[in-house]
Amino acid sequence: MMCGGVKAAQAATDEVKALCEQLKADMVSQAGSEFEEFAAISYSSQVVAGTNFFIKIKTGASDYIHARVHRPLPGQGEASLHSIQAGKTLEEPIAHF
Repeated sequence: MMCGGVKAAQAATDEVKALCEQLKADMVSQAGSEFEEFAAISYSSQVVAGTNFFIKIKTGASDYIHARVHRPLPGQGEASLHSIQAGKTLEEPIAHF
């Protein structure tokens, strides 16, 4: 993969699930309401000055969000939530945003 390119989506790893749990409060805040469920399903990533993660998260029976999380290079700070996109479906592909 070239630097800056976005990898193909794959199943959420333990690392991605942990990032989601770490930033869940920020995601709830951006969404403006609590989630019925909260489970990372899949993700794609992009290597930049650190890594951008584009994560599909199940938030209800048929409700999903896409979250953009940035994890900087080691020693450069903590992971942070960039933004979320609500109203997504299971079938919708994860895209750069």
